[in-house]
Amino acid sequence: MIKAIFYKEWIKMRCFYPLSALFLFGATAYALLRVQRVITFKGAAHVWEVMLEKEVVFIDILQYLPALLGVLLAVVQFVPEMAQKRLKLTLHLPFPQWKMILLMSGIGLGALALLFIVQTAVLWGYFHALLVPELVARILLTALPWYLAGLTLYLLTAWICLEPTWKRRLANLLIAVGVCRIFFLSDTPQAYDGMLPWLALLLVCSLFFPLLSVYRFKQGCQD
Repeated sequence: MIKAIFYKEWIKMRCFYPLSALFLFGATAYALLRVQRVITFKGAAHVWEVMLEKEVVFIDILQYLPALLGVLLAVVQFVPEMAQKRLKLTLHLPFPQWKMILLMSGIGLGALALLFIVQTAVLWGYFHALLVPELVARILLTALPWYLAGLTLYLLTAWICLEPTWKRRLANLLIAVGVCRIFFLSDTPQAYDGMLPWLALLLVCSLFFPLLSVYRFKQGCQD
């Protein structure tokens, strides 16, 4: 049954996922080419100087991409469950319902995490050759809340998509927008270092939000 669920989710993601990977790594390549252009014309020392004096990390163009991909992947995964009325059939499969939803969400989270890990490895590999470890860590720690935002918004979007009534969907959307804002309050490098445990806790809590929508669906809530 677990293999069947994996296959079902892959069928839904099979077109979007490669495109999202190309988009993410295309944007990453563009960001790194911008850095390389600065190095070509002004030297690596200029990159150091700008990072230390102007609090710049050179990858700000990537800031909102994880959140965007998280939202889109959830839409690809969960809108068909409601629009094509698959959720009722899915919940009648011989598998615990809460495990089913957590597994579906886990597959999406794993797919996103894989993209984010590979992107982080690319960034580390490039900057490791140019900068001291402290500055590389500064770049990656600045990006970490962006990745947490992508994973959290994936779950919140799933929560919205699985909600059976439009009135509650709109309320959920407003909550999701407010949560999203938390991750982007400051552009200062490493501004969120002290909040990372709380952002991680928010991510864990969001894991259970889709279960609330499924519970309402099972209770017969509808427009």
